[in-house]
Amino acid sequence: MSLLSFFREGTVEAGCDEAGRGCLAGPVVAAAVILPPDYTHTVLNDSKKLSLKQRNVIKDEIKAEAIAWAVGVVSHTEIDEINILNASFLAMHRAVDQLKTRPELLLIDGNRFKAYQDLPHETIIKGDGKYYSIAAASVLAKTYRDELMTELHQAFPQYGWQSNAGYPTQAHRQAIRDFGITPHHRKSFRLLPEQLELF
Repeated sequence: MSLLSFFREGTVEAGCDEAGRGCLAGPVVAAAVILPPDYTHTVLNDSKKLSLKQRNVIKDEIKAEAIAWAVGVVSHTEIDEINILNASFLAMHRAVDQLKTRPELLLIDGNRFKAYQDLPHETIIKGDGKYYSIAAASVLAKTYRDELMTELHQAFPQYGWQSNAGYPTQAHRQAIRDFGITPHHRKSFRLLPEQLELF
């Protein structure tokens, strides 16, 4: 099944999605993307269904072909202060803030959202596998965040962030047991199943 080019025909729609919500370290990153009307793509889909190579090629195509696109970042310290759900909404708001074209409707991946100014929005469960604009946002958010985590990996190589991007893999959790936490870990998260006294 191919993805849909629009939710409401004749409307300037921005697809929004985030990456890094379930991570133990690093920021949450969201993207907002406005694609041309009737946009189609043979490969574009939910970023989790694409290979690293596909994501990197498609990322550049989206940036070249989109009417507008932007990325919003919320740091791990902000996540600890306002919780990950609010941080995800804030990252999307920051992305929409930066769009050079003002959308008339926001298409949000997921089932919850905090309204942005006076713009109407639609929440769409698994929207990144249904609408091109949300799929495009998922690719931009994921590739941007993966690049950030690869940079952080240079300073903290023992945690494997270049491959796990901060997600709770077995190796990441073992590194927390062995080396403790870094300044980039989210202290409000359950970093280990047994939650050792980490601080």
